[in-house]
Amino acid sequence: MTRLLVRDLAQLATPAAPGSQLRGAALGEVEVIEDAFVLCADGKIEAVGRIRDLPLLEDDVEELDGRGRCAIPGLVDCHTHACFAGDRVEEFALRASGATYEELHAGGGGILSTVRATRAAGEAALRESVERHRGWMLAQGTTTFEAKSGYGLDRDTELAQLRAIAAAGGVPTWLGAHAVPPEFGSADAYLDFALAEALPEAAQIAEAADVFLERGAFDAEQARRYLEACAAAGLALRLHGDQFTEAGAIPLAVELGARSVDHLEAAGPEGVETIAASDVTAVLLPASALFLDRPMAPARALVDAGAAVALATDFNPGSAFCESLPIVCSLACTQLHLSPAEALTACTVNAAHVLGRAGRKGRLAPGYDADIVLLDAPDWRYLAYHLGGDVVAGTVVGGAVP
Repeated sequence: MTRLLVRDLAQLATPAAPGSQLRGAALGEVEVIEDAFVLCADGKIEAVGRIRDLPLLEDDVEELDGRGRCAIPGLVDCHTHACFAGDRVEEFALRASGATYEELHAGGGGILSTVRATRAAGEAALRESVERHRGWMLAQGTTTFEAKSGYGLDRDTELAQLRAIAAAGGVPTWLGAHAVPPEFGSADAYLDFALAEALPEAAQIAEAADVFLERGAFDAEQARRYLEACAAAGLALRLHGDQFTEAGAIPLAVELGARSVDHLEAAGPEGVETIAASDVTAVLLPASALFLDRPMAPARALVDAGAAVALATDFNPGSAFCESLPIVCSLACTQLHLSPAEALTACTVNAAHVLGRAGRKGRLAPGYDADIVLLDAPDWRYLAYHLGGDVVAGTVVGGAVP
């Protein structure tokens, strides 16, 4: 048996309530243990508690000194686009001069710019890209990450993206309906191709399917067709929705039993009530809204209405070049008006639920995967409080130090 003891922690903080989705008051319930330890065995958490209550350990145990540090669960980033080639720094400069995201996209930039670079890169380069980005995320405390395809929009590159994500230990999502590539005359013609030529093999690699339901991308009926085909192939369902306009994403997600609708910057009161009454998780992406100078999602209204809320980075080269969940937690507190406790739960337990890993990820409790973030701080709330700070001192993944 391989055992690791993280000892003499200033604090241990973890969402208090077990469950696949936490909402309402439970979203903000965090258990804090002072002068704590975490004992890991064979990749799982064996015990947590106060160091004074640590029983005598007879077997050989590797020890990790936690003095002056806080332990929180490994962070879960449930929405990224971490597999891409090239950059969009020129677009960033153009947006800073007044160009809008939609204008750039309509002019052949945006997503299609990254599609051109990603198609040209080759699978080996894509694997290197995901590994590099995985390292960036791990340094910011992300121990579990999802990543989407959607920068190939052809059969071979889409499958190469999914294989690269899986090889790096990520949770692969087929975003086959991200944009309409220029070689197709219409969204419907592209979907004919994607569902016939890419879906059968994509469904063997990916765990979920995603669609960009938005003006200039895919409408509600096209999204329905795509998602129903993906569900029939065994994939869980997710949607990019209500980022710029309300175009029917929330009612479609509820009707089809999707795991999440992500973005929601444009969601209105009716959409808030609809998602709050459902099992669909609202995944909020404040770094994207900040990066694009868009309104923030109505997070407080969602939480107060009883919706299950998760947070993610939306890490991508165009609209959210940010791999840091600590920064997202800071934005959640300062811009979305969530509490530090609600933010922690949103990027641990609830994010794990979106990825189908509830009960394994997102809490420091016996039986959960031994994924731990050590904060170089006297109080766990520095995760959100220290805006952009070097707050992550180290990580434990599966009971081992990477």
